[in-house]
Amino acid sequence: MRNTTTRTTRSTRPAARLGALGAAATLSLLLTACGGDDAGSMDHSSMGSESSSSSPSASASNGAAVDAEHDDQDVEFAQMMIVHHRGAIEMAQMAATRASSQEVQDLAATIEAAQQPEIEQMTSWLDAWGEPVEAHSGMPGMDHSGMPGMMTEEQTGQLQDATGDEFDRLFLQMMIEHHTGAVQMAETELQEGSNPQARELAGSIVESQSAEIEQMEELLAGAS
Repeated sequence: MRNTTTRTTRSTRPAARLGALGAAATLSLLLTACGGDDAGSMDHSSMGSESSSSSPSASASNGAAVDAEHDDQDVEFAQMMIVHHRGAIEMAQMAATRASSQEVQDLAATIEAAQQPEIEQMTSWLDAWGEPVEAHSGMPGMDHSGMPGMMTEEQTGQLQDATGDEFDRLFLQMMIEHHTGAVQMAETELQEGSNPQARELAGSIVESQSAEIEQMEELLAGAS
């Protein structure tokens, strides 16, 4: 009987020790889980601070985002290029009914289709920046007759009075000059502007209108 009692007592001690170890492990897991929650919340806070440091943007009237950061050059570029594009569209609409060459008619349609959306885009930027679409007449560079490539009233009259091959020739000559002026204005924006969307559009204008200048020069050479 004494031996049996001794063995029974000894066999219960390891079980008690295992129970204590299990409780300690459970407590450790709970503390680790709580610590994990704190770490997760710290990660979310860090992510939030990173996203809040991104560049601020303004909501354009057409729903597209535009960076709020801009300078006077960006504003002047948008204001002047809107006027410049309107001049090109006016010429292109004349060609739709007066040009004798299908190539000239197609080119005019391409110019209008490309520049009208750009006018709307730049107008939305100015609205988002709280700037007027029409610049004050007293601002330097706002004299439309002195804007690079803009037609004078005399040139407009000549184009309106021309027909057939004569219209095609005048249209190509004047549009080459007009595009050249737009490229100059866009290059100034690339050099001095700060807004990324305005600079991106300026680069696109330089590329597309330089290619159209080459096309018009070829058409003009073939017509002579």
